[in-house]
Amino acid sequence: MADPYQNNIYHQGGADYPPQEEDAASDVTEGHDEEDQMYEGEYQGIPHPDEVKAAQRLHIAAGQSESDHKELSEQYEDIMEDCGHGKFQWTLFIVLGLALMADGVECFVVAFVLPSAEKDLCLSNAEKGMLGLVVFLSMMVGAFLWGGLADKVGRRRCLMVALAINCVFAFLSSFAQGYGFFLFFRLLSGIGIGGTVPIVYSYFSEFLQMDKRGEHLSWLCMFWMIGGIYASFTAWGIIPRYGWGFSMGTEFQFHSWRVFVLVAALPAIASLVGLTFMPESPRFLLENAKHDEAWMILKQVHDTNWRAKGQPEKVFTVTHIKAPKTAEDEFIEIQSATGTPVQRWAVRSLTLCKLVLRNVASLLSAELRFATLFMAIIWFCMAFSYYGLSVWFPDMIKHLQYEEYESKVKVFHGERLANFHFNFSLENQIHREGKYIRDTFVSIEMKSVKFEDSLFEDCHFKDIKSTDTVFENCTIRSTIFYNTDLWEEKFIDCRMENVTFEHNKHGCHLDTMEENDVLIYLVSFLGSLAVLPGNIISALFMEKIGRVKIIGGSMLISAGCTFFLFLSFSQSAIITLQCLFCGVSVAAWNGIEVVTVELYPASKRATAFGVLNALCKLAAVLGSSIFASFVGVTKAIPILLSFAALVCGGLVALKLPDTRQKILQ
Repeated sequence: MADPYQNNIYHQGGADYPPQEEDAASDVTEGHDEEDQMYEGEYQGIPHPDEVKAAQRLHIAAGQSESDHKELSEQYEDIMEDCGHGKFQWTLFIVLGLALMADGVECFVVAFVLPSAEKDLCLSNAEKGMLGLVVFLSMMVGAFLWGGLADKVGRRRCLMVALAINCVFAFLSSFAQGYGFFLFFRLLSGIGIGGTVPIVYSYFSEFLQMDKRGEHLSWLCMFWMIGGIYASFTAWGIIPRYGWGFSMGTEFQFHSWRVFVLVAALPAIASLVGLTFMPESPRFLLENAKHDEAWMILKQVHDTNWRAKGQPEKVFTVTHIKAPKTAEDEFIEIQSATGTPVQRWAVRSLTLCKLVLRNVASLLSAELRFATLFMAIIWFCMAFSYYGLSVWFPDMIKHLQYEEYESKVKVFHGERLANFHFNFSLENQIHREGKYIRDTFVSIEMKSVKFEDSLFEDCHFKDIKSTDTVFENCTIRSTIFYNTDLWEEKFIDCRMENVTFEHNKHGCHLDTMEENDVLIYLVSFLGSLAVLPGNIISALFMEKIGRVKIIGGSMLISAGCTFFLFLSFSQSAIITLQCLFCGVSVAAWNGIEVVTVELYPASKRATAFGVLNALCKLAAVLGSSIFASFVGVTKAIPILLSFAALVCGGLVALKLPDTRQKILQ
């Protein structure tokens, strides 16, 4: 298509420099040859006419580009109003909602499978910590990567590739038998799913008219909550069902928690299938000078909506859309450059990386610098408190349970047992300075049992299953351990004489007893469900109250909620306050995501969202790590940290501009 602005490019901004002849010369240099003219002109600071024309073209092009983008934004808003809000947007809403749901599920998967996976994969505390950490780190990388690419390659294409990566590696992780492969597959799965949030909001916003944007983007946020509920319900229903699995010898085990990992990938698969029927964002196509493709998609949106409303005769009247000339001719030229396919691919990839990094750097340009700084502070403060408390609440509940459990421990001191047959399980007991002569321990379970300074002589241990059981500073003589899981690590500073271990259980084994506390599912379910009222209220009032007031108010109210923890610190109080905190903070999240979409132009929208979402995941790592380190130490520091972060973010949010009546740039 011919450039519509080619003919009038010189008709603007001409007052700065009057037209000059090609070989015009200054009076000072008259009479000299050509070389002398160039030298003396440069020496005396007189610009060459070609330089003047180049500067003039750049100045005019910059003004023309800004004018074109403004005109495109206004025309695009008029077109979306003409297309209306109907069947097409609701279909896209479901498809993109499933992608957002998959992101919500990803945040819960590792937490739910860890109690079973740590037994199945023989995980140490350090390995468990790394597994939890890699989820957010991989999503951080994915957000930055896919957000940047979506502005250069396309929203739909990047989202499909990201979801495909997530599905493939989530599937492979369910079959991984070793810790290394499981960690690697979850890392790649997280990089894939990390791209959903930046792309989904950018993609959906470009099909919405101004008066529908805030409300419907807020409704879309609800799918993250649905993801949490879905993960809680399926984990609760699948993981404790130990019969839902199979094994192939001792080398390949497929337990119920692996079934849950597969089921958790279903929302991503469903969204990926749905995206195959959805078009690319027409706004992205127009930004990249693909006028005809954009026109066809907008006509499809128009016809789909009005046909569903019973008005198929309504005609799409737009004949021409102002598509600005792109400044990325270099990238287009490289695509058709000569060379081997590998060389062309390498050059294209390198150029694409440069374009993405240039786009990231442009977020700190003069016109976007303060918006980026304010949004970075708000995203970081909100994520630091939200994810920090989300980890701290369940950990504190477990700590309170452990303290209550320890308070009920039974202590046996100096007991003497000879020829006694233990045929009952031992739990939460401490045995000090006991003597056990010719005793038998057969087919029992030892849970949280400790023997200290005790003597075992001519005893027989058979078919023993133990959890948190140790022998410390004991003397063991002429004793047989047959088919037990009592390994060397469980005997601390013990003296052994003529002791035999036969058919010991090697490796890690998943217990068939209840291994997963129902509380972990219940707390996550209630926290996700508590989001519903806040989501509904924020969606209904996003346009009436405004994004800025919702963000600032919700963050300040959330800060106040944390102080109630000083008043009561029982398990029920923590669960109640977690629900209250989640219900209020979701309104802030909704407002933050809507404002992020509206503050940035189309060419930088997904990039900005990706950078800010990556910062959010970094804050989540820091918050969860810092808050977890204070469990059982003090409650004051986590409460004060979250309070300070929320107040800081809330006050900064009140400085943001009101974007309710702003046309998407």
